[in-house]
Amino acid sequence: MRERFLLFIILSCLGVFLYVFQNYVNTTVGFVILCVCMVTYGLYSIAATKYQKRKLKKHPPVVNENYKPFVSIMIPAHNEESVIANTVENILQIDYPAFEIIVIDDRSSDDTAAVINELASKYKNLKALIRDKDAFPGKSAVLNDALKIADGEAILVFDADATVEPDFLNKLVPNLEPADVGAVQARKIIRNKDVNFLTRCQNNEYTLDTYLQVGRDAVKGAVELRGNGELIKRQALEDIGGWNNYTITDDLDMSTRLHIKGWDVRFCPEACVYEEGIIYVFPLFRQRRRWLEGTIRRYLEYSGEAIKSKKMSLRARLDMGIYITQFIMPLWFMMELVSRITKFVMDKTDFHNVLWSSLIVSAVVGVGFILAIRYSLRRYDLVPRLSALKQAFETTVYFLIIWFPMELFICGKILFCKKDMNWGKTAHGLVMEEETKQDSRQLQEV
Repeated sequence: MRERFLLFIILSCLGVFLYVFQNYVNTTVGFVILCVCMVTYGLYSIAATKYQKRKLKKHPPVVNENYKPFVSIMIPAHNEESVIANTVENILQIDYPAFEIIVIDDRSSDDTAAVINELASKYKNLKALIRDKDAFPGKSAVLNDALKIADGEAILVFDADATVEPDFLNKLVPNLEPADVGAVQARKIIRNKDVNFLTRCQNNEYTLDTYLQVGRDAVKGAVELRGNGELIKRQALEDIGGWNNYTITDDLDMSTRLHIKGWDVRFCPEACVYEEGIIYVFPLFRQRRRWLEGTIRRYLEYSGEAIKSKKMSLRARLDMGIYITQFIMPLWFMMELVSRITKFVMDKTDFHNVLWSSLIVSAVVGVGFILAIRYSLRRYDLVPRLSALKQAFETTVYFLIIWFPMELFICGKILFCKKDMNWGKTAHGLVMEEETKQDSRQLQEV
C-alpha cells in the first residue's frame, strides 16, 4: 500500500510539473534540464574513471596475499537438472585455497535433487541442501536457509548456469578487504551471445551495465549487486539481517540496504562470470518484468530510509537519485506525448509546433544512448568500430521495445494490482537443448 501511494504521488507530481511547464514555460526546457543533469553526471563519471585508471597505473594497489577469507559458494537451483552438474564441475576448478560449495535444491519437480545429492557424495567440499516442498518460496529464502549451514567469512552467490575462470576468486576477493566494503560484484557476460538477436542485445546490455558500474565505482556511488557473481562479507550480511524474503529481486534489494547501512559496494570488471542468455522473447519479457518491478519497488520501499540514513554516504545518495531519473524520463516522455496529442485533438493546436520540439530532444537523448553503448562495446568487448555502431543502434531499439512498454505495465501493476512473489524464473539449458536437436537433425541427414 505504501509503494502504491508513493508511486501515485510521484506520477501526480510529474503530471502537475508537465502542466505547469506546458502552460507557463516549455516542457522541452524541463526535459533538457533533466538531460543536462544526466549528461553532466555521465561526464563526471567518465572523468573519475580516467582519473582512477591513471592513479592505479601510477600507484598500483598492493594486494594483501594473506587476505584469504574462507568463502561459502552458494548455488540455488530450481528445476536445473540440465545445467547444475556442469556448473558445479566448473566452480570446483576455482584456484583458491579455502572455499566450500553449497548447492540448494529449491522444491524442484525434476531430478535436480538427485543430481545434487550425487555431486555431494562425490566431492568432500560440497554440501547439499534439499528444501522441503512446503518451504517459503523465492531465492532470498533459499539463500537465508543456506546461510545457516555456511562456514564462510564471505558468501559468493552464483546462478545455476554460471561458469567462471579458475582465477575468479583471486581477482574478486582483494576488493572485499577494506573495512567499509560490504560486497563486490563481478562483471556478467552472456556466454551464448552469438545465438541470435536477443542474446546479442542482452550481452550488449550487460556491457553497457559494466561501463555504468565502473563509473559508479569510480565516484564511490551506489554500485549495485547483480545476483550472479556477487561476493558479500558475512559481517555486512548479518548487519542488514540477511536477504529479504519478500522481494522479487534479492540482489537489488540487498544493494540498497547495504548502502543505507553505510557499507560500500565495489565493482570488479576483471572478474567475469558467464551465464546463459535467453533465446526466446516471452521468457525474456518475464525476466525483465521481474527486474524492473523489483527495481522500482525497492526505490519506493527504501526511499524514506535512504533520505533519513545517517550512515549512507552523500555520494551514494546523489548517485542513486541520478539513476532514478532513468525511470522518470520514459514516464515523462510518454506522459508528454499523450498530453501533446490530447491538446492537438481537443484544441486543434498546431501539431507540428507542440510535438516536434519534444521529439527532437528525445532523438538527441537516443543518439547519446547509442554513443554510450558503442563506447562500452569498444572499451570492454573490443568490437570493431562499424560493428559497434550497428550493434549500438540495434540495442537501442531493443531497449525501446523492452523497457518503455514494460515500465508502463509495471507502474500500472503497482498502482492497481496486489503485490505477488511471482519472480518469473528463467529457464536454463535451452541452448543445450537446441544444440542437441541440431545434432540429431544432422545425424538423421547423414
